[in-house]
Amino acid sequence: MPGGCVFCKIAAGDIAATVVKRGDGMLAFQDANPQAPTHVLVIPTHHVATLNDAKDAALLGKLLGFARDLARELGLAQKGFRVVVNTNPDGGQTVFHLHLHVLGGRPMTWPPG
Repeated sequence: MPGGCVFCKIAAGDIAATVVKRGDGMLAFQDANPQAPTHVLVIPTHHVATLNDAKDAALLGKLLGFARDLARELGLAQKGFRVVVNTNPDGGQTVFHLHLHVLGGRPMTWPPG
C-alpha cells in the first residue's frame, strides 16, 4: 500500500466505503462527494497510481468492462452514463490510485469543465 493510499485502504477494508460491486481484482464504491445522482468509483484492487502508470492493457480493458457491467446493473446503460478518468493534477486527479468515475442519473453536459 504505497504511502498509505486511501483507495488501497478501502480495497483492503481498512477504511469504510459503500461498496457497490467487487470482483476480478476490481472494486466499485460510492463517491464520497457525488457529482451526479449516481457517482461510483471503479478501482483495481492493487495499486496503480495513474493512467500513465498502467502498463497492462488487459487491466484497462477489465476496468472498462467492469464499469460497463456496473452501469448496466445500476440501470444507467439505457439512458446513458459517463466514464471519466482524471490523470495527474492538471487533469483533476486528487487521489493517486487509478480510478474511473461512473456518473449517471441525469443528463451530462459538455464541455465538462
